[in-house]
Amino acid sequence: MPDEKQDTPRPFDVKTVEYLLRLMSEHELSEIDLKEADQRIRLRKGSTFPTQFAPVPVAPAPTTPSTTLGHSVSSPPPPQASKYLEIKSELIGTFYLRPLPDKPEFVKVGSRVTPDTTVCIVMAMKVNNEIKAGITGTIVEVVARNEDFVDFNTVLFRVDPS
Repeated sequence: MPDEKQDTPRPFDVKTVEYLLRLMSEHELSEIDLKEADQRIRLRKGSTFPTQFAPVPVAPAPTTPSTTLGHSVSSPPPPQASKYLEIKSELIGTFYLRPLPDKPEFVKVGSRVTPDTTVCIVMAMKVNNEIKAGITGTIVEVVARNEDFVDFNTVLFRVDPS
């Protein structure tokens, strides 16, 4: 007698994951967490950690540098707004700088890009997804390394718009 459960998708079945990812995109969901018996699948978009932390004052901050155990302590300078624009990953997957291992890189530091310039590939579920620059400028930094795993909104490149 055939087992009826063989035809039903398991939680880690590729088609199930693709379907859940499509649902997340269509309904702008940031997380899906499903459990059936001892099987569980959790999908999240974005980082699991906040990108900015608000300082929590414990004691009044000194207004002038102080000395602690003989070391001078001062507050760090405020962060400066970067003049560079960032190209970020649109999905989760493996980052590739080249279309094929024996081909040249899509872009490198000094490359001029336009919104339609393909800058890399992010492979997700064995599908190569071309990432377009989306902006005009010159690549000043390649942040991600070839074959790195990247998440949603991972900075891949920095671009000087001037």
